[in-house]
Amino acid sequence: MSDNAQSPVAPLAVRERFMTEPGLGAGNFLQYAVDHNPNRALPMVFSHHPDHTGGVFLRGHSLLDLAALRDRYAKWYHTNGVRPGEPVAVVVAEGLEPLLHFLALTALGAIPAMVNDAMRPDVMVRYLNHVGVVGVVADDTTRLASAYRADPQRRPRFLALAAEVQAFDAAGAGLPEVYPFQHKPDDVVALIHSSGTTGTPKSTMLAHRQFWNGKQPRMVRFPAEPYDRLMSLMPHTHAGGLSYFLTAILLGLPVVVMGDHRRVTVEPVMEAFRPTMVASFPRTFVELATGELPVKGAARVHSWFNTGDSAHYGHIRRLVQLGERPAGLIKPWLLPSDAAAEAALPGSQFVDGLGSSEMGMALFGGITTPETPRNDRCVGKPLEVVEHATILDEDGDELPDGTVGLLAVKTPSRTPGYWHNPRLTASFELNGYWLTGDVAYRDAEGDFYHLDRTVDVIDTLGGPVYSLPIEEVLLADCADVVRDCSVVGVPAPEGGQRPIAVVQLQADAEGWGEDAILEKANKELAGAGLASLAAVRVARVAADFPLGPTGKVLKRELRARHATLLSHG
Repeated sequence: MSDNAQSPVAPLAVRERFMTEPGLGAGNFLQYAVDHNPNRALPMVFSHHPDHTGGVFLRGHSLLDLAALRDRYAKWYHTNGVRPGEPVAVVVAEGLEPLLHFLALTALGAIPAMVNDAMRPDVMVRYLNHVGVVGVVADDTTRLASAYRADPQRRPRFLALAAEVQAFDAAGAGLPEVYPFQHKPDDVVALIHSSGTTGTPKSTMLAHRQFWNGKQPRMVRFPAEPYDRLMSLMPHTHAGGLSYFLTAILLGLPVVVMGDHRRVTVEPVMEAFRPTMVASFPRTFVELATGELPVKGAARVHSWFNTGDSAHYGHIRRLVQLGERPAGLIKPWLLPSDAAAEAALPGSQFVDGLGSSEMGMALFGGITTPETPRNDRCVGKPLEVVEHATILDEDGDELPDGTVGLLAVKTPSRTPGYWHNPRLTASFELNGYWLTGDVAYRDAEGDFYHLDRTVDVIDTLGGPVYSLPIEEVLLADCADVVRDCSVVGVPAPEGGQRPIAVVQLQADAEGWGEDAILEKANKELAGAGLASLAAVRVARVAADFPLGPTGKVLKRELRARHATLLSHG
């Protein structure tokens, strides 16, 4: 890809128009881009494949190409009886493919239930039954077919291989008279599941206008200079992946859509694509920040965007050493028009966005550059789409600055709720706010500090202990030993819980024993004024550090696995 190639980025006037279009939303963003971006025929969305030399082949798709694929897939779904308002499960491998199904189903007014194909089969069947899907398209239908044979009353109308959709001869197939579908603002356009580590996963609804709310400023503030390129490492069956894809499509921003988050795959694609921005969950950032830094692949990166889970300073501080940034790049999603003419500064910025599917987007964005002083767990101030963010007690009363409580927001970007579960929806609503599920506090300057998920707070006899600040110290101040870690609470013999850490070691730290790591960790924690660990366990194999379908550490599993650790010594 040459820097001199014509750019598919939409003109500023088009992007400004998108900000005020009343009908634009998550259900029709591709059509708006096709209709209004004059560069619609230029390659913009890239997939990647190994080439015959052992390198990377990048295949570009224009907006017109995406629309043609959308229409062909939509004809298959329409031929198979899919109608507006019906939920259909998409269970295909990460990458561009699930996004094509999303575009096809929303163009018909149907509701794609996006399912991460790494979900355990038994959990997946429970989830699909809860949603009540009318059909399933999957890369592998074998296990699903077996489950439905055992329970034929629950079997959806169709259970089809994704390869069948891809190979469909659409020449003689038709589409609805009104196409693409004309969404109303409140129409549900996707269902996004939670990790489902226990029970049936929650099913978060995304609505046409709601999921677009808050992203309008990105049309002029998200870096979209002719030289900009985005590498999206998000799971694209997740709201985070959809959000970045929607943004890139409307901007006309060249984006490579990755289906594999492992460094062994990511780094060669980085070197071929030469991104200026990388968006990911922390899973890939941990790998990129470990060992030898990917200097060549990240040579042009000016911004890293994180969401979905906590990023830690110990990893961030290494990543921001990479790349270069325009001198004017000082705020999240803001690149002044004259920044390209300014002298480049060494290093990049890391934007740690605190968000969720339920919040509709990252609503907070802490920024770290090579010059930023360390400020553990600061996620910054709320973005402008947030009408109000505060800290509540359990009765819904606002707490004063500096007091730890429940993070709550009022914002039009929040989900309409959970599919078929109004009671669960109501449990996250308090005094007119949406509870994000996080424990936090706000300081006198209005910055918010994220301490833990509410379900992960460690209830000791001496009071609550928060896992994320402890993890920050382990990763930043024990970095010569600890590559990654997860802190959880387990039952203590004297009552309550005590914190323990499950750690992955750096490659050259295999000689460290658990007692020595515990001593080192507790010395650093004492210096930071934090609670000490009761024990450390080293994760020697992948199974010792369990990850969910989206790469999040499954703290529930760690708690269960080590529940008797302190009582047995």
